[in-house]
Amino acid sequence: MKYAEMAITVSDLNKYIKEKIANDEYLNNVLVKGEISNFKNHYTGHMYFTLKDENCLIKCIMFKSYAQKLRFMPKDGMKVILFGGVSVFERDGVYQIYAQAMEEDGLGDLYTKYQELKNKLEEKGLFDEKHKIKIPFMPKVIGVLTSRNRSSNKRYN
Repeated sequence: MKYAEMAITVSDLNKYIKEKIANDEYLNNVLVKGEISNFKNHYTGHMYFTLKDENCLIKCIMFKSYAQKLRFMPKDGMKVILFGGVSVFERDGVYQIYAQAMEEDGLGDLYTKYQELKNKLEEKGLFDEKHKIKIPFMPKVIGVLTSRNRSSNKRYN
């Protein structure tokens, strides 16, 4: 038998994974805490964001019907506790949390550290306009920085 005859499609695989996750009671009722980043309040009323901690992240969506019930407006850097279910967006093969409820849990540590560093650099004058150089319309040289591997980035360890 040829491999081509045994192989399934990407669509079939994503559908299978989605069904496996859908049948997991724990993944359908998760309570997760983390810090919001990349928050987007879409014009449709849906909210898209990433929930992260010191080591990992997961994409999240809160549909308009649930977002309307919030007593606050989420924003980047906010610590939250959310309730929802994990599912797979089949088309892209991406798993994410579909949030149904959320409450504030303070200001995030990652955001606080970011703000502290930003303020420190501002005090040193590193964001002054006098240091900025206008990018030429047609640059003569373009440099690209890469890495041999991703292990140097702590997030991927």
